Amino acid sequence: MDTADPTQTLDQLAMEAIRRFPLADSVTPTLINISENVTYRLDAPDGGRWALRIHREGYHSPTAIASELAWLAALKKDGAADVPSPLTGRDGELIQTVTGDRLSNPRNVVLFEWESGAEPAANDAAGFEKLGETAARMHAHVRGWTPPPWFERHTWNFDTSLGATPHWGRWRDGMGLTPEIEAVLAETVAVIERRLARFGTGPDVFGLVHGDMRLANLLMDGDAVKVIDFDDCGFSWFLYDCATTVSFFEDAPEVPDLIGAWIRGYRRFRSLSPEEEAEIPTFVMLRRILLVAWIGSHADTDLARSMGVAYTQGTVPLCERYLSRFG
Repeated sequence: MDTADPTQTLDQLAMEAIRRFPLADSVTPTLINISENVTYRLDAPDGGRWALRIHREGYHSPTAIASELAWLAALKKDGAADVPSPLTGRDGELIQTVTGDRLSNPRNVVLFEWESGAEPAANDAAGFEKLGETAARMHAHVRGWTPPPWFERHTWNFDTSLGATPHWGRWRDGMGLTPEIEAVLAETVAVIERRLARFGTGPDVFGLVHGDMRLANLLMDGDAVKVIDFDDCGFSWFLYDCATTVSFFEDAPEVPDLIGAWIRGYRRFRSLSPEEEAEIPTFVMLRRILLVAWIGSHADTDLARSMGVAYTQGTVPLCERYLSRFG
């Protein structure tokens, strides 16, 4: 992308994408988020609204994007979760490939119907119970669903999170790491690796997950819990979806109560053994250190800049607490 004026480049790309779908020329795009991908809200004069996602180059193949959309369709069809609906382009395809004068390579884009609702409050135990039940319904669906033979998504295991082949970069490249902080994190990572190896990856505990069920990707609309942004969905431990609900505030004092509420909701629909419940802190710690890596490798995003070095420094007390219990 031409970095001289990236916003103008993205706006031009969004306008080109709009023309690929059966939308009026009067639709107006508004940039709302830059993270792994770029998201625009599209507004029509008559009140119509959509979400346009411009995929990051090189992160997901067209087959992987189609796989995400296939799971969304299955979840909605089977009533397992309230999820966004993608819309086909003028050519009948869900995934459109667009180019721009300032882009070195084309980008894949997907258009979704806009979902109403509001992000749950961070300290809402009742909301977390609903989140737990929603996750349980999705996990139960996965256990009974047969993906198409071409299905392709990332696997989020130890090696691809904190190990040798990380999707989001090395945790050792996180912002503000000092030798002292690195030593504490390294000891914690070693304990996580041992515990996850013992926990295993059997079909009862490991499968297709959302992968980013944090509050920003959940909408409460009356009694409905809507799950959005499946861009990180892939194969991982089911309890990883529990850990992601407290992303970026893992050290808040209310987290144990919120996770307890999530567990209560989860058990309404799917069993969770005492051994699994006891391992949740390992997944929370895995996610926390993974986000240290994400911040380091996505330093140009607003979210990474807002968390920065302070997030790395705040990880140390969590590691020390974890090591005192599990080390």
